[in-house]
Amino acid sequence: MNNKIDRKIALDIETTGLNNSGLLYKNHKIIEIGAIEIINRKITNNKFHVYINPEREINNEAFKIHGISNKFLIDKPLFSDIYLKLIAYISNSDIIAHNANFDISFINYEIKKLNKNFKTINKFCKVIDTLEIARNIFPGKKNNLDALCNRYEINNNSRKIHSAVLDAFLVAKIYLRMTCLQKQIQLDNITSLTDFKKEFDYNLKIKLNILKATNSEKKKHKRYLKYMEKLGNCLWMN
Repeated sequence: MNNKIDRKIALDIETTGLNNSGLLYKNHKIIEIGAIEIINRKITNNKFHVYINPEREINNEAFKIHGISNKFLIDKPLFSDIYLKLIAYISNSDIIAHNANFDISFINYEIKKLNKNFKTINKFCKVIDTLEIARNIFPGKKNNLDALCNRYEINNNSRKIHSAVLDAFLVAKIYLRMTCLQKQIQLDNITSLTDFKKEFDYNLKIKLNILKATNSEKKKHKRYLKYMEKLGNCLWMN
């Protein structure tokens, strides 16, 4: 029996702002981190969520996106207070993020300022980018979180503004939907029809086309079964 635990962490951050290219630059800071645990392709209740005092003003454009104000963050911990807990939480896991380079670059930069000996998250975690996966599945289409939620019929009605913990949950759901056909079947763990359904993640509600046999095909099939019965080799007639 295969008892290996497959642990993945869906992660998202909110920041004080962006530069024009949408990538990290030194003047901006992380203000929220949300992370959701996935064990053997099941989302658990073990999450990591924290708001962070960035010790700088939040850009107006960023505030319009996430709605997090400087007043709200004034009594929140500093990044230096929480980064060891974050590292402990994500260690020895695959990290899943949407446009992963953005999130991971910000976190690496913040940790590096506190610990110059720290290399990168990529050194001890495999990083999976759901945006990259989506672009391979849906080339040329819009592949932001809202578009993917709509495409995979994931309820995101509560996403009025960006929230790291909510977006991490949506990233987890999207990742599971996008990779469900890659899942290996652990037949040694299946002892009942209920286990079989769980193993195939029936909650994904994948829509499959059902092609039914025509009357002509049914008649031909029945004639062939009768022919096999005459040969004494037909079990299906029973």
